[in-house]
Amino acid sequence: MPTYDYVCDACDHKFEQFQMMKDDALTKCPKCKKKKLRRLIGAGAAVVFKGTGFYQTDYRSDSYKKSAAADKPSGGDSSSSPAPKSDGGSKPSGGDKS
Repeated sequence: MPTYDYVCDACDHKFEQFQMMKDDALTKCPKCKKKKLRRLIGAGAAVVFKGTGFYQTDYRSDSYKKSAAADKPSGGDSSSSPAPKSDGGSKPSGGDKS
């Protein structure tokens, strides 16, 4: 159910009302009780993330980034497992015939 914004033209009272889409627009102001209430045109439905925990890995704090950088190994290699080393161009053993 959407939230609608209303304003009273008589007393300039502004408020939000949570109501179903099929409900009629309100006409009577809850503050001054006059029938001068009108529904404001909104910007449309937008996704609003309130609170903590939304996309936490995307928006890390600076203190978290600093401590994560301090925990990394200082070997200069960014991967966690060592790369396999080659033995420098040796030929595969397949029965040398000389």
